[in-house]
Amino acid sequence: MRASTDPRAATADRYREFADMEARGLSACYEAWAHGVADDPATVALIDRLPAPKRQPNLVFSAARFHGAPVSEYGEFGSWLAGHWAVVSATCLSHSTQTNEPGRCAVLLPALAALPGPLALIEVGASAGLCLYPDRYSYRYLAGDEVERMLHPAAGPSPVVLDCSLTGPVPGPAELPEVVWRAGVDLNLLDLFDQADVAWLDALIWPEHDDRRARLRAAVQLARAEPAPIVRGDLNDQVEALVARAPAGATVVVFHTAVLAYLDEAAARRFTATMHRLPVRWLSNEGRSVVPAVTERLRARPAASTDFVLALDAEPIAFTEPHGRALHWLDERGSSPRR
Repeated sequence: MRASTDPRAATADRYREFADMEARGLSACYEAWAHGVADDPATVALIDRLPAPKRQPNLVFSAARFHGAPVSEYGEFGSWLAGHWAVVSATCLSHSTQTNEPGRCAVLLPALAALPGPLALIEVGASAGLCLYPDRYSYRYLAGDEVERMLHPAAGPSPVVLDCSLTGPVPGPAELPEVVWRAGVDLNLLDLFDQADVAWLDALIWPEHDDRRARLRAAVQLARAEPAPIVRGDLNDQVEALVARAPAGATVVVFHTAVLAYLDEAAARRFTATMHRLPVRWLSNEGRSVVPAVTERLRARPAASTDFVLALDAEPIAFTEPHGRALHWLDERGSSPRR
């Protein structure tokens, strides 16, 4: 577990690691804010009023943005936060980091398309369920600056177009999978028909990522037209019942992205054991050290420390950019071929 998401770590350390390991190169604003918090005892003291799990940088910054914090230098942000702490802290207590980035479907799709269809999809930690529609989005897979492959749903081009750079020994998928059923589970599911919930999803997008913000709006409209059933509850308590509901004859795929880091060790072990026991394919996309069963099989290190590991049935198959912008295939030994 990273210090930034580890409730046992000191708040200053959590924010400093978030700046250096997660925000750097992806959000200049959040990098500056996180370094500023780490070096500001007054702001750290404010944040330390929250329960330890709620001190997470991404949660505090998203709550601030939800209430109108402007993109600014840290000095201005620190003053703004102190003046609005009552509403920001209340939102931290009532909300969770539930980033629902449909772009992640671009790194999940190649693995899904390689499985025998039709597919029944179950997402644990589904948030509002926007990653349950890999067959409804269009994809532009890139090799360098060139478009290697463009894919569209059977009904035609989607209003949601996902760009993803591909490297490594495996070509991009030739077609979209057939999905005959989809469902999810989340402790605090978000309602796409509730404007406050959609506004929270927007606030979770980092300030500079306007492309993701536009994509969110389009994906919300698409998902509203075909709402997927998402049950409220703990993934360990609900996943087996969801698997039992999947239609006969379909390959059941249980998948998740950036979810297991929020489970304690016992809960993560329980979930891993369940995945090995059930008649499902298990597709995980998590930080490098989050799933021990995956980490112990990994024979390479990602080029970027923020990269996730995509694994099928606990076997590492690729490194991915956290928001779905890039996928680098590993070779058959779980190693990274020379780029």
